[in-house]
Amino acid sequence: MTHFADLTADVVLPCLDEAAALPWVLEHIPVGWRAIVVDNGSTDGSADIARSLGATVVHEERRGFGAACHAGLLAADAEYVCFCDCDGSLDPGLLPRLVRQVALGQTDLMLGRRRPQGRGAWPAHARAGNLALSRMLRRRTGVRLRDLGPLRAARRADLLALGLTDRRSGYPLEMVVRAADAGLRVAETDVPYRPRTGKSKVTGTWRGTWHAVRDMRAVLRQPPTHAKDTAHAEAAK
Repeated sequence: MTHFADLTADVVLPCLDEAAALPWVLEHIPVGWRAIVVDNGSTDGSADIARSLGATVVHEERRGFGAACHAGLLAADAEYVCFCDCDGSLDPGLLPRLVRQVALGQTDLMLGRRRPQGRGAWPAHARAGNLALSRMLRRRTGVRLRDLGPLRAARRADLLALGLTDRRSGYPLEMVVRAADAGLRVAETDVPYRPRTGKSKVTGTWRGTWHAVRDMRAVLRQPPTHAKDTAHAEAAK
């Protein structure tokens, strides 16, 4: 019988110049869980700050949100792996609730649906892009999501078996698409979404949002796949 109070996970935190937000984010990592900060070329000392606060630091030279996320997934070794933005907009202290749903067998991939808290938490252009992608996702897979939230949890083995290949902004969407193709259950639950610390590299501008939407539309154009168990091959990379 699973004792949910004893559940632990590795938390992947893709990071590019988030020195100002890191102390708050790492302070809210659940006790006993491991924070894996994947430094993606920061020049503001983010890696040193993360290391000084007890996080495991992984360096990923290839630029891209997906590259950082996947490097963190490969570095993880816990049964459950979570993802969280490193900008202070999402509280990693909420992750046990997501992991618990996976451990209970209620879903295989649990996402946090962002609920904006305060002005500026979620710019209109970013919200519009997210809505459009959610509708395209439903047409492509039948999965009904209102948000492609970056706060998420799943079993590490399930994620590795998906054979994710996108290393840019399409990575979060590809995870959902391939999970659906593989017959995994995908669900979401509301989580508060705060204004981020510092300037966004992606959704803070129309141009950044457009590039993200372009990457994700490319993912949606891919034909359905039947995910194979590639865990051993991925872990060997």
